[in-house]
Amino acid sequence: MNISQSIKAKSKELGFLDCAIIPAGFLEEESGHFHSWLDAGMNGEMGYMSRNIEKRLNPQLLVENAKTVIVVLLNYFPKATQNDDSAPVLSKYAYGIDYHFVMKDKLKELLRFIRKEITPCNGRPFVDSAPVLERAWARRGGLGWVGKNSNLISVLYGSFFFIGELILDVELPYDNPKPVADHCGTCTRCIDACPTKAIANNRVIDARKCISYQTIELKGELDKNLKGQFENRVFGCDICQDVCPWNLKSEPNNTSEFTPVPKLLELTHNEWHNMDRPLFNQLFKNSAVKRTGFKGLKRNLEFVERE
Repeated sequence: MNISQSIKAKSKELGFLDCAIIPAGFLEEESGHFHSWLDAGMNGEMGYMSRNIEKRLNPQLLVENAKTVIVVLLNYFPKATQNDDSAPVLSKYAYGIDYHFVMKDKLKELLRFIRKEITPCNGRPFVDSAPVLERAWARRGGLGWVGKNSNLISVLYGSFFFIGELILDVELPYDNPKPVADHCGTCTRCIDACPTKAIANNRVIDARKCISYQTIELKGELDKNLKGQFENRVFGCDICQDVCPWNLKSEPNNTSEFTPVPKLLELTHNEWHNMDRPLFNQLFKNSAVKRTGFKGLKRNLEFVERE
């Protein structure tokens, strides 16, 4: 087994769906699109998106002497969803333990393996918590194309997965992936289904209108102009992924940490709206829902209750 095969075999053993090994470099193609998005103010109150722009585009500013980016995908599609059709809806990615912890632990294990079995090196794992344009690296690695809903879509796996990276200061045998063709074609299901019309145009999301932004990132009052358009979503939104034909390929994940607390899927409409802090802490102790917190979730619940 050669070096590349060995790393990819280890990534599969760790539960990753796919893995690409590519050279680090400046993301020139993405630079113009990213600056245009920021200039249009589509990042809303996410001020952090306009900081460290050069680091987002150049991994050598994140890891000294960076030479290699290893990109991995981790499935989060659940085995089961919420029981009560009238209950407020939680995004599928937040069912289990916060993915930042889960993926970072797996990436650290992959880094230890490389150091022990392949070569001494310095490197850092990244999981949506540092200035890294993850979809761009995954696309460059041939793991998928960026769909009209701006999500990375895999021909094999759909789009219900997390993206993570290891950035290393050593050269490795690189893949030579061909860009994955855009398979969206004339389909506009994601655009048509978005209740707030947040998909500004192909592959551009106006975060200010996005339900995920409103229910997670926004810290103040929710946009009253979007009243009645959340379709009962209270943390994140999967609508554009749920309607995507490529997600007919999605299969339940095998990551034990993503298994939800049983009570979570059993919550009724009334139990959601009567949730107190002890129940919140019980259900979301190690969850990504802690990002919005109890007060934020109650704000969201009140917003959709009056829809």
